[in-house]
Amino acid sequence: MKDMETTSSRILIVDDEESLRTTFKMFLSREGYGPITTASTIEEANELVDEQDFDLIISDIIMEGSSGIDLLRRVRDLELECPMVMVTGYPNINTATDAVRLGAFDYLAKPVKKADLLRTARMALQQYSLVKEKNRLEEEKERYQQYLETIFASVQDMIVCVSPEKQIVQMNDKANEWCASSVPEMQVDAYIEDLPESFAVFIADVHKVLDQREEVHEHRVELTLDTGDRLVLRISAAPLYAQNVEKFLGTVVVFRDVSRQEALDRSGKRMYFHRIVGSSQAMQTVYTLIENVGPADISVLITGESGTGKELVAEALHAESSRREMPLIKFDCTAIPENLIESELFGHKKGAFTGADRNREGRILQADGGTLFLDEIGDISPLMQLRLLRFLQERTFYPVGEDKPISVDVRVIAATNANLKERVKRGVFREDLYYRLRVVDIMLPPLRERDGDLHMLVDIFIERFSKRLNKEVTGISDQALALMQDYQWQGNIRELEHVMERACVLCADLTITAANLPEEIQVGSSSPASRSESVAGGPAAPGLRHPASHESEEERIIRFLGKTDGNKAKAARLLGIDRSTLYRKIKHYNLEHCIK
Repeated sequence: MKDMETTSSRILIVDDEESLRTTFKMFLSREGYGPITTASTIEEANELVDEQDFDLIISDIIMEGSSGIDLLRRVRDLELECPMVMVTGYPNINTATDAVRLGAFDYLAKPVKKADLLRTARMALQQYSLVKEKNRLEEEKERYQQYLETIFASVQDMIVCVSPEKQIVQMNDKANEWCASSVPEMQVDAYIEDLPESFAVFIADVHKVLDQREEVHEHRVELTLDTGDRLVLRISAAPLYAQNVEKFLGTVVVFRDVSRQEALDRSGKRMYFHRIVGSSQAMQTVYTLIENVGPADISVLITGESGTGKELVAEALHAESSRREMPLIKFDCTAIPENLIESELFGHKKGAFTGADRNREGRILQADGGTLFLDEIGDISPLMQLRLLRFLQERTFYPVGEDKPISVDVRVIAATNANLKERVKRGVFREDLYYRLRVVDIMLPPLRERDGDLHMLVDIFIERFSKRLNKEVTGISDQALALMQDYQWQGNIRELEHVMERACVLCADLTITAANLPEEIQVGSSSPASRSESVAGGPAAPGLRHPASHESEEERIIRFLGKTDGNKAKAARLLGIDRSTLYRKIKHYNLEHCIK
């Protein structure tokens, strides 16, 4: 305890006798206390108390022109908790009473012995250390409580806490709002036995937790309210205990009204499919295709503009297949330099080339028994096209430097935002490889053709980024949403994601407003941007020209590279396109001088 008290123990000594100040300071310093400050007058001490924090104040009571009791009174008026030890050469009952009444820690009579001074200082600092620790723990507890209350109030699920006496003791804002309009009987202080008969399942869940202290796992319950409205609630319940104490506090019930989602399911529309989001008719077609094609062990070509979610579709196809328990290996054909693609894809033998100091498995061998996803397949070289064609035909391959073939069982899914049919016509992509890859073609619609999906995606991104940024952003204004719905989204969902992350960062309130959106969205757009190359005979692959701007695609890329000091990753995010797309554009326009 002594080491803790002597470390950075800030002590103020107040006395009009210089010799006493010097003696006290010497005694305390030799004991390891410090820093130690001295004052010769009450006025000087008052100024020091106003400017600094002290762990202990030792003050004479009788001083020229003033009293140490005045300093004690000021310390207490300022609500400072540091202990004060009073010293006097003329002890009497009145001054002692005043000192104790005002909260002095102790009272020492002159001449003060060294042992008495050190013992009193040690005891005072010990007590102050305990007081500070107690205050710290209380502040920490209060912050934690506020943190929990903030989470409790902000979550989108409805939360209801029920005491062991079967009385509702707390509800979060979402539950209060929902119950006020749907079940007014459910409110704080109400007993669950008084709830409508339609809530019998809810009541049964609470009883089960209260009686058996066991969790009730999530299940869905159909309810018909007195108004005749039919609802579907997703409900779960769990025991509630005091923190770090085995004290049973009751039951916490979490539920959500999923009636709208159920209605979509009944009408044949799904809002979610694996990790893909969207209830538009265009996405329903995609979902059906994935369901039908996923189990068929055939090659699939996924086409669509940059940022439409081709990788998510590949994941869904793998999950729907019989290979779902085996690896899904992803390979971005534009992320690896041309001279390393062969080694990365097929592997190499030790000594096959300079730097090949060990055998290495390629992505194809890693995917054995599972699925190989080749992203941006349209950008591979003629030589790699030939090697990949042979692999697809024979299901065998040769690692670099190896003369024995390796057989594998791999399903290949490829993706591109280029128009491969057009590239075949131009002679830059092999026709036989194109048809090998395109046994089935899944075309992903651009975001501008997914009617109604944008609002769903906006809500999901707001929830995701508000949690990630630890900010309470709960929604978006109608005006901001209208601007986003009018925008053409050349970068599709990836661009939307970047825009929403930026908006959540800039949002200073609960609601994202139009001012939080990028300038190009605020300006508005009226027609799709020009595109340099159509996708699968449909809309062109996304160019970077903004409809409301007169700058060319090349000028726009140069501008954003300048904004980011040549940082390609940042520039791609601002442009709302994939980095690989930006790399190709930089190479196409010979803009290497603009990058780091």
